[in-house]
Amino acid sequence: MEFLFAEWLSKPLWMWLSFFSLVSVMLAFDLGVLHRDNHEIKVKESLKLSAGYIAMGLLFGVWVWWELGQQSGLEYLTGFVVEKSLAMDNVFVIAMIFTVLGIPAKYQHRVLFWGILGVIVLRGIMIGLGAALVSEFEWVLYLFAGFLIITGIKMWIYAETEGDLNNNPLLKWLRKHTRITKDLHGQNFYVKQADPKTGQMVWFMTPLMVALIMVEIADVIFAVDSVPAIFAITTDPFIVYTSNIMAILGLRALYFALAAMVHRFKYLKYALAVLLVFIGSKIFVAPLLGLEKFPPTLGLSITFLILAAGVGYSLWKTRKA
Repeated sequence: MEFLFAEWLSKPLWMWLSFFSLVSVMLAFDLGVLHRDNHEIKVKESLKLSAGYIAMGLLFGVWVWWELGQQSGLEYLTGFVVEKSLAMDNVFVIAMIFTVLGIPAKYQHRVLFWGILGVIVLRGIMIGLGAALVSEFEWVLYLFAGFLIITGIKMWIYAETEGDLNNNPLLKWLRKHTRITKDLHGQNFYVKQADPKTGQMVWFMTPLMVALIMVEIADVIFAVDSVPAIFAITTDPFIVYTSNIMAILGLRALYFALAAMVHRFKYLKYALAVLLVFIGSKIFVAPLLGLEKFPPTLGLSITFLILAAGVGYSLWKTRKA
């Protein structure tokens, strides 16, 4: 059993295996027990499921604190909060994807569930590449920080801009170069039917598969912001990856509640813009204050204040909606 204690990406292998086992159990319970049948997830069920995921994420953070120390625990919690907050912006895009492609509410959880499996792999690749770059070239952190500041400023400027998914280049390409059925075929991602040109039986993608592809691509785009953000908090690959995945798992469950009241978070993007600028600026501010690293406790506190201000102001301004 000595191989379990062999170091992999700065942590013993047993820690990574324990995390993947936990995620596997959570996903198996979600799909195999809670959602064996396709049904529309109401707000109440969404909130309960999300509370369970958040509780598991926080409990895992307690374990990280106990096993790796206070600093790692605070970094995990900060990364968890930041990733969940940034991923909330993804909810608006996912809701638009489902609306444009006409995906009924009872099939949306299936798309999101299989989407999370892709996220686990894609985020692992991106974080692995980021960790390799940071370990080899420490100055890359300053590039990440500068990118976050610029992204935050752009997010503030274009906060009120709404995109048109029908003009999305990927969606246009898929519609032009692949076989897609006009209608849904239950929960199937692919169906075999006659080609209208040749009459031969061939495989067609359903709108459900198109939605899954679009959701995965949207996550990759949002990861371009969130991965540098977490590396600006900590460079420990274990903390970076686990906080990312735990936050995303819970957000997919919370999607159905957030999508139902998305109009109440109208000004959240401004808070997220400020948060990105703050996270990016920490790397530059710490040396000016004579510190090797920005204090984790102070960073977490400011993060909470920024998000609380954004959510509170949004709920107050839209109270009559």
